[in-house]
Amino acid sequence: MTVPADLRYSSSHEWLRLDGDIATVGITAHAQEALTDVVFVELPAPGSNVDAGDPTAVVESVKAASDIYAPVAGEVIDLNLEVETDPSLVNSDPYGNGWLFKLRVRNPAEVGELLDATAYRALIS
Repeated sequence: MTVPADLRYSSSHEWLRLDGDIATVGITAHAQEALTDVVFVELPAPGSNVDAGDPTAVVESVKAASDIYAPVAGEVIDLNLEVETDPSLVNSDPYGNGWLFKLRVRNPAEVGELLDATAYRALIS
């Protein structure tokens, strides 16, 4: 199972890629495989402020609907509207074109509390 080393992970299977104070967020390959075919994505409202652990988006598959949680606190500043029109991107490219939203990180120390690739691999094995 692919677990990119340059990302941080939550125990609820979201990934985060940090660029300065901007965090791109998506769900892991493990999560999308468990969901199977993603058929609908509900993204957060731009400008909304979220705390770490808040339900922020929803991904619906042929099996179930799942909340997507903010891995860190911040303000939603960008959305991947492509996943709304083509939800299969979450399955086909979870770490690339299947990203969900971007946050302006409120507390950078929270990023350090997330799992690194080695810890995430241990969590899912």
